[in-house]
Amino acid sequence: MKKGKIGLFILALLFYLVFIPGYTPFPAELKALVVLVVVQILWIGRVFPLALSALILILILSLHFFSYEKTLSYFASPIVWLMFSTFFLSGAFISTGLATRVSLFVLGWSRGSSRLLILISFVLSAILSVVLPSNVGKASLAASVYDSILKNMGPIADMRNTGKSMFIGLTYIVPISGALVATGASSTIYAFGLMEKQGAGFDYLSWLWAFSLPVLLFLFFLWILAMVLFPPEKVDRRKLMEIIDRKADEKGRLSSREWRMMIIISLTLVLWVTQPLHGVSIPLVGLLGAVLTLLPPIGVWNWEEARTRIDWDMMLFFAATIMVSEMLIETGTLQLVSDLLVNMLGGHSKLFIIVLMVLLTMLLRLIFVNILGLLTIMLPLAITVGQSLPGDTAMAVAMAVFLASIPGFLFIIQSPVHLISFSYQYFSERDLLKIGLPSMLIWTLLILFSTLAWW
Repeated sequence: MKKGKIGLFILALLFYLVFIPGYTPFPAELKALVVLVVVQILWIGRVFPLALSALILILILSLHFFSYEKTLSYFASPIVWLMFSTFFLSGAFISTGLATRVSLFVLGWSRGSSRLLILISFVLSAILSVVLPSNVGKASLAASVYDSILKNMGPIADMRNTGKSMFIGLTYIVPISGALVATGASSTIYAFGLMEKQGAGFDYLSWLWAFSLPVLLFLFFLWILAMVLFPPEKVDRRKLMEIIDRKADEKGRLSSREWRMMIIISLTLVLWVTQPLHGVSIPLVGLLGAVLTLLPPIGVWNWEEARTRIDWDMMLFFAATIMVSEMLIETGTLQLVSDLLVNMLGGHSKLFIIVLMVLLTMLLRLIFVNILGLLTIMLPLAITVGQSLPGDTAMAVAMAVFLASIPGFLFIIQSPVHLISFSYQYFSERDLLKIGLPSMLIWTLLILFSTLAWW
């Protein structure tokens, strides 16, 4: 273990020994805050692998807050199993080659225009969010397709600015479009589950409707911004379309595995969309789709291959975030912090408090690489603050904070998606800052507009 990590571990251990055990006189609310500090030190500092940090959290909660049985019960949460199912669905979608075929088909809508190619590449991320519930999976897939097309165009035309726009757009839009559908990303699944538990009444379509306006407007404004800051080069439309068509032709005819995957993903989406009619929960439908990918004769792969696509560490970490949220709620810690915040800002308007929550979330996002870790703190707090404000505003505040927590606009290290797109070397850190600052302003204004006028 590196010296820096050893120091963080010692710091976390001291916090635990001084505040948490039964011999300490501190109230439950303070102990819960200290546990939050301890777990964030472990998560943000990457002191241990996420799975080990999650196991340490289970021990702390079982010894000092809940019974062991209650702590383990959070692994049975439907939202945890929805996460499990999405690993299968996204893995199968990529494994069959169907994801690459869909990507090339959508990029063909550009008809060889570099301007339209950039816009369509943005649209592709939103489309993939519906059928590929993994930000890293979407980024890896789209980046490889974009890179192949741009490199093939290299000897024919200078595509430098086009590459910058496509890959920076990938960096921003993949996480943002993950909010578009309830199953679009792990952070969205967490937010959907927590809001559902608070009685938000969302289903698949109502969630899509709620978040479609800010996401799609941002997609359009980002495209306009990219056209201004990185004017795309004029290219031979026929040559560009020849390259896209050739890449698509290399895939050959639809295989039987791809046909079966199309049936499975279509059935899953139809059942998700029609959930209010049949009453089967979204997590249960997701599990049905996951099982179908494995079940002969319709299945597209076997268990040995499928289990390698499951991020078991993320499963433990995801369950741990739910445990932390419940600890903060049940001990009354969030209510205490919310009351203090609302009382401090008692002379200010509801709008001011919402703006403050959004800006605070964006500020914290600069240092939080893991979105789930940030949402563990901010989303339950946003709900509690919203419940303290006049009017029925709890869900609107939570939705605003959720959107504010997703993208990282300024730094390469803000998410794995940033690192994936940056690794292809189509843009620099300076390019990211150049477009990131106005993009952050646009996103903030869209969140506030949606909170006040759309939700």
